[in-house]
Amino acid sequence: MSHPQGIQQYEYAYPSAPPHRPWEPWNPWEYHTQGHGGPEHGRDPYDTYRPSYEFHGAPYGAYDGYGTYDGYGACDGYGAYGEHGAYGPPEAPPLPDAPAYQESPGHPGAFGPALWLPRQSAGGPDGGAACDAAREAPGGPTGGRAAARRAARERKAAQRPEALRRLLPQALVVAFLAGGTCAFVVDDKAVSLSVEGEDGPRTLHTFADDVSELLADEGVSVGAHDAVSPAPGEPLSHGDSVTVRYGRPLTLTLDGRPRRVWTTAATVEAALRGLGVRPEGARVSVPRDRRIGRGGLALTVWTERSVTVLADGREHTVRTSAATVRGALADAGVELRGADRASVALDSFPRDGQAVTVLRITETEQVRDEPVPYTTERREDPTLFRGTEVVERTGVPGLRRLTYEVRTVNGVRQRPRHTGTVVVREPRPRIVRVGTAEPPSSVRGADGLDWGALARCESGGRPDAVDPTGTHGGLYQFDTRTWRGLGGKGRPQDAPPAEQTYRAKKLYVQKGASPWPVCGRKLHR
Repeated sequence: MSHPQGIQQYEYAYPSAPPHRPWEPWNPWEYHTQGHGGPEHGRDPYDTYRPSYEFHGAPYGAYDGYGTYDGYGACDGYGAYGEHGAYGPPEAPPLPDAPAYQESPGHPGAFGPALWLPRQSAGGPDGGAACDAAREAPGGPTGGRAAARRAARERKAAQRPEALRRLLPQALVVAFLAGGTCAFVVDDKAVSLSVEGEDGPRTLHTFADDVSELLADEGVSVGAHDAVSPAPGEPLSHGDSVTVRYGRPLTLTLDGRPRRVWTTAATVEAALRGLGVRPEGARVSVPRDRRIGRGGLALTVWTERSVTVLADGREHTVRTSAATVRGALADAGVELRGADRASVALDSFPRDGQAVTVLRITETEQVRDEPVPYTTERREDPTLFRGTEVVERTGVPGLRRLTYEVRTVNGVRQRPRHTGTVVVREPRPRIVRVGTAEPPSSVRGADGLDWGALARCESGGRPDAVDPTGTHGGLYQFDTRTWRGLGGKGRPQDAPPAEQTYRAKKLYVQKGASPWPVCGRKLHR
């Protein structure tokens, strides 16, 4: 950028400060009267833009510690300003409200805020040469100002460690606060928490690292049977959703088998599905939409099963949820009548795939009479010879009636089953008198005869022989009247052989051999 020739160079300058005194508002007109400007000096009190050569001898100068700011002077290759500079005549700064007197390091007595002028490039054909000549001249502005700048830099370097020492704790505090703020912002998470029993999910801001810590912070207690998603201990991230469902005890009787289970489902139907029980077609003891409280519920379920029923020569396959075989038969439309039976107990539980056979049974009663044998009573009789037995009363058999049940199963007759006995008539025992007297050894006039030959001729030698007419019996074929006339008792064929021979000898003494007209001659040999 080029500028017109002959423009004066302006430097950075401060207004002169009055002697130190307690602070009071600055009066620029009083500042004039103290010889720091004003009309008597031909200078406006707010004009801080003075040519550099007018301040070289001023009491406060142009800050010897920093030189005359050659970086902005006419020898810096920016050229010189004109009479009013490249930006026109300077304007007076506004009147400060509360100027402060302060000591500035390296600028004793400096007052007010620093005013800076823009650097200008050198202009004109000889601007650069003049600057080079000024720098090379012994004792010129470059040498003195450069030394002053070096001294100022050395003083700053000496003061820098102390300044760093004072700034280090402050920097650490600032860094700590900044790091804590960052950590605060980073650890804060927005999560959604849905707890069963509450009105919808809640959105929370938390610093918890995992699900367990979040639940503990929110006062949510979970047990071994409660369901938490994600699981307790899982890490927690921003935007996660945590769901808590409480466990409920169920006393479940499934197809007749009781057991105790836990579920987090809220309704009976959801609980059955969660336990793997198909609710469709099943019989449930409570409504399926019934809600399950935290205290649990007693529940009985009969699942749907396939049962085959064989009855009346036909096969019926039915899907049923009945609790007993009787109910399954009713679902199949099979009725049991009278003595009909099933192949399994009617009150038993029908298993899936079970076959049940119905037995059609008819029962009839059969009655049969049969005799009851009589008994024989033997009584001793001293009037009869030993070995003689006389039937005093004949026995009469009794009568009993037997009842039998005759069963027919599916048309096949079964073996009769005895069901009862009734005695219609009691039997009458037979009474027999037994002789105990000793028989006589002989009969005078008949002992020498051949009685054995007579007995063989009359009865074949058999004491109990009876003729075809039934009127004569014994060894010697006595008739009953003759026998009893000789002192015999009962029938002759029932008497012992010795008594029969004794009675025959007595008859021979009375009548001779005439009672045996054919065989009587056998007595004499």
